[in-house]
Amino acid sequence: MTCCCPHDVSANRLFSAVAHRYRKRFIRRGLEKSQQQLLSGLRQTGYKNATILEIGSGVGHLHQTLLELGASTAVGIDLADKMIIEARDWSTQRGLDTRANYLQGDFLMMDASILSADLVMLDKVVCCYPDAEALVRRSLVKTNRIYALTYPRNRWYVRFGVVIGGLLMRLVGSAFRPYFHNPVQIEAWILSHGFIKVYEATTPVWLSQVYSKTM
Repeated sequence: MTCCCPHDVSANRLFSAVAHRYRKRFIRRGLEKSQQQLLSGLRQTGYKNATILEIGSGVGHLHQTLLELGASTAVGIDLADKMIIEARDWSTQRGLDTRANYLQGDFLMMDASILSADLVMLDKVVCCYPDAEALVRRSLVKTNRIYALTYPRNRWYVRFGVVIGGLLMRLVGSAFRPYFHNPVQIEAWILSHGFIKVYEATTPVWLSQVYSKTM
């Protein structure tokens, strides 16, 4: 299913424009600090032989790395068609194409057709959605065991950066907006679905958390 609303169309355009640069950056530098932290948390919960669903998967480096480290299969979903193209090509180059599948579109529009997975990841995705509660709650329903996400910290400079980012998007005529969602509220949504927090780490901007299902 493809994008339809102005926000999704603009997000597709914006992130497609930088997709190849994202891939080149990962090839040169590897995982970002926040992604390294997320991986550390996942090592504690265990991801060997796990099925993965990554929402907002970008060029695929995070879940492809997990596949190389012993995860079973992965499904990546992203709004940007060029991100999906890069992810498919990279999975083929890394010999992972039989274990990784990719879908282009908005998860909230297609979640009814998406199978659940042992591990669900949202790396820097919550801040791209206006309706964070719907995204979090509906992705939790797809989670069999482990829920991992990275999103902005509650710091004045982070909130200020989100505001400035929104103004810049408006100035260039884009309907896409970044969003700040309160981490306390996000954690409350996750805990209410029967999860416990087993890992947390931060960078100056990002908060990475891993949760395990208890029931």
